[in-house]
Parts: sequence; structure tokens; C-alpha cells
Amino acid sequence: MIIVGVDGSQAGLEAAGWGSREAALRGVPLKVVYALPEWAFKRAVKKSHEQIAEWMRDSGTQVVMAGVERARREAPDVEVDHALLAGDPRSALIQAAGDADLLVVGNHGLGGFRGLLLGSVAHGVAGHASCDVVVVRQPASPPRGEVVVGVDGSPEGAAILEFAFAEAALRGAGLRAVRAWSLWMWSAGGAVVPMMDPADDERIGIRLLEEALVEHRKRHPEVEVTEDVVQGHPADVLRRASEGADLLVVGSHGAGEFAGLVLGSISQAMLHHARCPLAVVRAPKR
Repeated sequence: MIIVGVDGSQAGLEAAGWGSREAALRGVPLKVVYALPEWAFKRAVKKSHEQIAEWMRDSGTQVVMAGVERARREAPDVEVDHALLAGDPRSALIQAAGDADLLVVGNHGLGGFRGLLLGSVAHGVAGHASCDVVVVRQPASPPRGEVVVGVDGSPEGAAILEFAFAEAALRGAGLRAVRAWSLWMWSAGGAVVPMMDPADDERIGIRLLEEALVEHRKRHPEVEVTEDVVQGHPADVLRRASEGADLLVVGSHGAGEFAGLVLGSISQAMLHHARCPLAVVRAPKR
């Protein structure tokens, strides 16, 4: 099942549309949900408070049904369910998606997410959900029939690549595997120093990328793969590569010094700067 969080915003409706198309590709049902404060579901002592709670539930129902309508319009054959959730949107969505295959949200919102900073719900669920998360924004340019995946040598690299290959196969799209390399490196003392031989770093990057793709190519021979080893900061490289892509796929954790963060620095940067829908693949359970 795919869970989609809506909130009354255009971004939420885009998420519902994307989620329904994804459900059609996967052949799974879709559930559209909306979060309200817990007190809106409790019997109030004062009648005035009960009226406010009833109004909030009615408004929430309108929001969630707008998402259902958008989902059904995008993919009429998909089984669509809906629900109102109680609690903070982030925790409510994470709990609702506990057994889901995928959680889909907009990149920012209003409604149930009102007052939260741009991307705070997306950031919260991408870092803590037990399933993979897709953050939807309207593409800056028409999709070109290509899925882009960032390859960084992190422990979750195999899961990221498998997700990306599977998504490309579902869409009949090509896959662009991107690995960034830099002319600079961190020294043991914490200073930034130039590489002794930048060409070596590029050659190593090419070899590591090729090795990472071998088994996935075998499992998905139908996917046409383009390999890109690009000089530059990973966030800049992936932002440019995402322009016009159907989907950008990254891991929830970063490599190197960022591996211990709940959400890696590159994932955080892409939440704000990706130019297409962003899939954040969860770290494998250890």
C-alpha cells in the first residue's frame, strides 16, 4: 500500500496525483490521509469547543476527499481509501505508514501542516519513517523519461540502487547513475586540502560506480543505464541532474562524516533544491 499525506495545499494534491500514478504502476492500493490535532477527536466539555472540533473534522474530510478525487482522476483503476489521523502530522504520518510500501508527501503545505516551516513535515517523515518516502514537487520542466540516482558509497547503496532500478523499470524509463567527486578532500586534521592527483579520484569514482551497478544491471537488463562521474559538490551535481528527471533517488543517510545523522546532508539539501520528485530510501535495518 502507498500512503499519501494531504493538507489542503496544491503540493498535497500533487502528492495525491503522483501517489495514485505510482500505485497504478505497482498494482497496489492507495490511502489518502489528513492529520488533525488529537483534541479535535475528543468530546469537548464546552459546546463551543465541540462545535469547533466538528468544524475541523468536517474541513479535514473536505481536504482528504479532495485528495481522493485527485487520486481517482489520475488513476481510475486504483483502489483508494482515506482516513483522518489524530496528532502531529509528522508522527501521525509515520505511524500510518508503519506497514506501507511507500509514504508520499508534498514538499510544503498548509492546512494540517499550517505554521510549520517549509519542508518540516517532509524532513521529519523522510528522516524517521520506516518505509521509503517520496517528496513531490511540480517539476521545473517536462519529465524526460529518466530516473536519476545518487551513488555515494554509503552502506545503504544497494537499497538505493535497487529502488532506482525498479522505478525505472516500472516507468520504462532510463536510469542515470551519478557519482560526484571533488578536487578537494578533508585531511586528518580537519582542513580542506587539494588532492595529490585529481585524475586518480575520478578514475576511482568511475570504477566504484561500475562495480556498484553490476548486480543491479543483471537483475534489470531492460533498464538502459547512463553512468555519470561528475566533478563538484554532490548537492550541486544532483540538483543539476534532477532537472527534468521523472524522479531523483537518494539515501536517507550520507556517507563519511554524515553517516550518523538521522537524515544525511545531501538528502536534506535535495529536499529543498531537487528539481523533480525526490525519493528518500530508508537505511537498511541492522
